[in-house]
Amino acid sequence: MNSQSFAGLLGAIVASIVMVVAVAYGPIGQYGKPAKPASIQQPTPVQVQPVPAPAPRGPVIREVPN
Repeated sequence: MNSQSFAGLLGAIVASIVMVVAVAYGPIGQYGKPAKPASIQQPTPVQVQPVPAPAPRGPVIREVPN
């Protein structure tokens, strides 16, 4: 058995192991899986905080003397 045929055999074994693991863990993404319902969480009064007003900025220079 030369090195090329040994490498091909090893590659086939590794590829088959990868395929078995891929099938065992199932399809990637949402393909073949049921859609998960979106859970809407109502905020409690403790979680709701008022948004602070933006900080005032410096003076605006409208005209620049020459």
